[in-house]
Amino acid sequence: MRFYESETKRILAKHGIAVPKSGVAKTAEEAERLASELGAPVVLKAQMLAHGKARHDTVKTADSSAAAKQTAASLLALDDGGRKPAGLLVEKRPAAVDEYTLAFTYDGTAKRPVMIGARGTGNVEEVAEKDPNAVARRHFSALSGFSDYLAKELVAGIGVKSADVPKMTAAVSRLAQLFLRYDLTQLDVVLGRLEDGSFVALDARSDMEVEGRPRQKAILEEIGIAESDRRLVREPTAFEIEAAKIDAEDPRGVAGPVVEFDGNIGLVIGAGGGSLTLTDAVRRVGGKPANYAALGGNPSVKKAQRLTRLILSKPGVKRIAVMSNVVSNTRADLVARGVIKGVIEAGLDPAQTIAIFRVPGAWEADAAKILEKYGVEYCDRTVSISEAAKRAVEKIGG
Repeated sequence: MRFYESETKRILAKHGIAVPKSGVAKTAEEAERLASELGAPVVLKAQMLAHGKARHDTVKTADSSAAAKQTAASLLALDDGGRKPAGLLVEKRPAAVDEYTLAFTYDGTAKRPVMIGARGTGNVEEVAEKDPNAVARRHFSALSGFSDYLAKELVAGIGVKSADVPKMTAAVSRLAQLFLRYDLTQLDVVLGRLEDGSFVALDARSDMEVEGRPRQKAILEEIGIAESDRRLVREPTAFEIEAAKIDAEDPRGVAGPVVEFDGNIGLVIGAGGGSLTLTDAVRRVGGKPANYAALGGNPSVKKAQRLTRLILSKPGVKRIAVMSNVVSNTRADLVARGVIKGVIEAGLDPAQTIAIFRVPGAWEADAAKILEKYGVEYCDRTVSISEAAKRAVEKIGG
């Protein structure tokens, strides 16, 4: 789940990270008032969950309270994944002598948290590509206590002046510790050094692990995030809402999350974390997925049947591909029964509708018999995910 910048900065301030003087405006008139109170010029930032828009579209400066009102009106009209922005963060931007970009996230290869630092602002990955020496990285542990020495190494690695090292080290250390404390998956901060040698978080954004919400109930309540606020990057479609109902109404197994795309090949996929891999495999061979769907944990026949019917009801879907990862322990026979039942109830021929059925899982032999009965092409774990995806896409024609 994603925090708005105003919320992220409340968390930073709570733990001793200086932030600019600011306020949140819900209307253009409120922005005008805040600009007057803070003293122009001010920076106005649209509070949006979708980060797709360029910074110049969502962040504006205003040299007067009147200009702030006019600018606010345009920012509040932006589209945030089917919503309007949740307000504007109006800040008195301090003049920074130097700026540093910091990112805290998880390294999927090393299986450890990592902090990345670079001098200046901008995308850290782009900076690294242009000049690897301009970026410093340090892994740390989510299990043992954080060492300030790691923060000092990172700070030294991005060329911070020796006189500024102690203060910036303290800031980096606090950021790393709150990254762990609040189950964050991403924390990006631009630290500015002011003329007096102090550091302030000029920009900040963060994401929290969804599973961490129960543990973080106190901080979520403190910053005013309701339990019902799922913080999705965009509003769910009718298709996605219906898929969520299918999963919620039957506790057996998992059918979700389900995400809608614009393609023509429906996907019933999953098991052992393979859903993303399988979706990517279809895209890699030129296929156009109509959806992402994770099906596993021994779902009932009814759950598989309802999910299949929903996917086939999506306009533009020509056929479906049913694929499981090689480490799946889900009963393949139950999935086969459910999928075929869903196809038949949709008034379609399983042999013509199911492009491929990759059956790794428990009770594979029983699944194979069911698929043979209905003339469905299937393959076992000896056929790679990429090959299975290729066969499906070739049948559909891209």
